[in-house]
Order: sequence, then C-alpha cells, then structure tokens
Amino acid sequence: MSRRSIGAIVPKVLLPRPGIDLRKWAVIACDQFTSEPEYWRAVADEVGDAPSTLHLILPEVYLDTPEEARRIGSIKTAMQDYLRQEIFVEHEGLILVEREAGGRTRHGVMLALDLEAYDYSRGAASLIRATEGTILERIPPRVRIRAGAALELPHILVLIDDPNRTVIEPLLAARDRLRPLYDTGLMLGSGHLRGLLADDPALVDGVLDALAGLADPAAFAARYGLPASAPVMLFAMGDGNHSLATAKTIWEQLKPQVGPDHPARYALVEVENIHDAGLTFEPILRVLFGVQQDLAAALADYYGARCRLTPCAAPDEMVAAVDGQADAREHKIGLIRPDGCFIIAVADPPSNLPVGTLQLFLDDLGQRGGFDKIDYVHGADVTLRLGAQPGNAGFYLPAIAKSDFFKTVIMDGALPRKTFSMGEAREKRFYMEARRIVA
Repeated sequence: MSRRSIGAIVPKVLLPRPGIDLRKWAVIACDQFTSEPEYWRAVADEVGDAPSTLHLILPEVYLDTPEEARRIGSIKTAMQDYLRQEIFVEHEGLILVEREAGGRTRHGVMLALDLEAYDYSRGAASLIRATEGTILERIPPRVRIRAGAALELPHILVLIDDPNRTVIEPLLAARDRLRPLYDTGLMLGSGHLRGLLADDPALVDGVLDALAGLADPAAFAARYGLPASAPVMLFAMGDGNHSLATAKTIWEQLKPQVGPDHPARYALVEVENIHDAGLTFEPILRVLFGVQQDLAAALADYYGARCRLTPCAAPDEMVAAVDGQADAREHKIGLIRPDGCFIIAVADPPSNLPVGTLQLFLDDLGQRGGFDKIDYVHGADVTLRLGAQPGNAGFYLPAIAKSDFFKTVIMDGALPRKTFSMGEAREKRFYMEARRIVA
C-alpha cells in the first residue's frame, strides 16, 4: 500500500508556550470519573484560574446537568481567548509520547487520522475501525462541543498491530536526537508525561513507510490468515471512539460546504502499538444506580435455569473466580450489592465474552425500568465502593487478552460496547496537545 493510502498525515500540533504550568495545563480525559464529582472538584481546585485544558473540555460528570450548557459556551470562548492571547506555539512533525503510570511506561506517536478512512458503523470494513459498539446517543453532546469550535484536544488512543516494532520503536531508539516539547508530572497521582518532536524527514519517512508496510494487503492477509481480498484494518480504536465518531459526524456535515482539504477532515490522535509492554487492557465495569428490581429474580427470569448466583465470603474471592475463569461454556461475572458479593454463573452463554453476556441482561433490565442509571467505571475499588451503596449494584468483569484483540475484531467485528479500557482511570490519556480544526 502506498503512503498516500495509510489514512494518516503528519500533524501541526499546538502546545502551550514556555512558562505555562504544564501540571495545571494537562487534565485527564473527560469521560473519566463520571460518577465521582469530587475528583473534578479537586481538579478545579488545583487549576484555579491558570491556563488549562480544563477550560477547553467538558467533563462528562456534568452531562445532563445545568452545568452542561454553561460549560459548552465557556469552552468555545476560552478557545478563542487562548488563541488571541497566543497561549499556543505550533509545531509540525511527529511527537513521540512517553507516559509513565502504574509503574509502567508506554509509548505512542501523534498522528492526524483521515476521517474519510473511518467508519464506526457495525460491520464496517474501513482502514480505521471501531472496536466496540458505538452508543449513538453519546454523540450529540460531543457534537455540541465540537461544532463551531476552533480547536480539538484529543484523548483518543488508537492501536496498531506491529509485532516487529517497526513504527514507533525506531523513534524511541532515536529519542536522544529528538527535541523535548513537554516534560511534566500529572496531577492527582497520575504519573508523568513527556513529548519529543520528530521532524527529521528521514525519521518521519520511516514511520510513514512502516505504516504503509503494515497496511500492505498481502502482508495483512498473511498476518491473519485471511483471503487476499480481505479489506485492511490498519488502525483499531483503543480509547475515545465516541470522540472520533463525533469528529466524523462533524466532518460529514461540513464536507459539502468546505471541500476535501479542510482541517476538520482529520482528527488528532495518539497511536500506540498493542505489543508495547507498558500497555495493559483493563475491563470496563458497570454500576447501576437506583435499582428497582430484585436482581437475583431478574437474572433467573432472563437466563432461566442456566444461571446461578453464589455468595462470596469476601471481594477477593469474587475477583479471583472471575479473573480465573477458563471455561468458555460458562461465564462468571461478579456482582456487588449492599448485602455482599456474589458470582453470577451463566451456562451456555449467548455471547463470546462475559461482558457481552452481562450487557444483554442489562439492556433488557434497563428497557423494563429495572434501574435509574448505568455508569461504566474503571477499577475494582470504585465498583466495590459504589456497588455496595444502598440502591446500587456493581458488576465485575474479566479483562480481554491483548494477543487476541486484532484478530477478534477483524474476524468477529466490533466487540460489545464498553468491553475494555487501556489502563485504569488514572492511567488514561491527559489532554496536552491541541490542533486547529477551522480553516
């Protein structure tokens, strides 16, 4: 495949000018800590009135609250103010990203992906693909933010399957020749972030050529044992699919008016190699609020005799049973209620993954008014704490294996929505870079 056909370009990236406090500038992805307003209050206390990406994003804890409309308006004003005040300096080139968190370091490279090569619909065979079901109702609030905005700030992480480490790792080997752009600790115990500029044409060409090699149709088919005619998937969504879907939605609206060369055709993302030792997959867990039905009875009604509910003496017993399951003929899911922890076991499950088996039940329960709200959370500790509160219930799930990820998506299509997370909540991407999306 030619370099022109890899669905990505070298971006022009905006970063805060020297003298800006980067610890206050960078804040975590907006879709984290959505049931923990105390986290975002702590972020606001730390930032104060300093220049910060906090003023340029909408933490989703404020969705469907009186704060939502006010914050959306203030975001667009802040973007214009920051541009007028020359808060940003523009850099053209690739950025090697190093993120330390949880005792590990993972690496990525900033690219602008071509939204013409992305399709988030189920069954899509595009070069850039969603890996989980897209929740369409989550797109409109993001559209309200991006529509008419001057800037984009990405928390999107996109994966490549590069077992020979040909794309990102050569930049890492040359890191002593790269110019440092940012180097900062992250607030509230979230680790450290570094970015180094790769603008040497030989290094840039090496990255683009390596991506073209991964996207070569014959190499792709051989890698996964597919027919030679199989459509290539080069980029697979890791985190932030709904943000990329929002960018796609806006682009489709703008395209008839602005033509093919508008900056909104592209979206800034961080690309990571799924084989990076610092990258971990964590399950996305569920918490129900305002539970209206007896869950044991609801499970029995839905799954019948195939389902049994077993109490656990302690949370650790529940976690061990769920994480240690190995029999595909029975799925085990942890349940946390105010009266203790349980294991849900479903024989002859209707899905390939425990998360799919659970989500089918939760979708049905929600349609019947069985709870007031569902939230998708990261970390067993949060799920245990929230699930044990009166009126709530939490569900613990196992992680999926990185080694099976690409082939599963290629062969089976998108996974059940909210299946996996790249790291736990505090390991998520922090907003640092921005990019102009207006002509």
